Amino acid sequence: MKRPTFDEYFIGIAKLVATRSTCLRRKVGCVLVKNNRILATGYNGAPSGLPHCDEVGCIREMLGIEGGQRHEMCRGLHAEQNAIIQAALHGVSIKDAEIYCTHHPCSVCAKMLINAHILRVKILEDYPDTMAKRLFEEAGVELIVLE
Repeated sequence: MKRPTFDEYFIGIAKLVATRSTCLRRKVGCVLVKNNRILATGYNGAPSGLPHCDEVGCIREMLGIEGGQRHEMCRGLHAEQNAIIQAALHGVSIKDAEIYCTHHPCSVCAKMLINAHILRVKILEDYPDTMAKRLFEEAGVELIVLE
């Protein structure tokens, strides 16, 4: 078995983190990394202590909301948001880090990552949010699709 590259290693960890997700639509995981060191991880799910979608159902499904739209109509936080929050809770600077995500961040998360000074976003899967792509491009955040 060959030793994985750092990209393979960190995206593999993001995929593992995604297994903790309680979202009924899309299991997303991410890892914030700087200088090849893990700073924080996150997966999508309800705020701490609140019932999760796998317990109470998905309001987005009930309302027929398509992916990439009406992000505020969800009881869950996105994986990227949870990773940023975890870093903040533990006093870890993520300035000039990169993030490995199983899916392309939405426009809300893209804005947060831009303001957190994330330099690079590495993803496995796309997400139907063209505004997020434009925001990253305008901000000079490098987007890399991994295989």
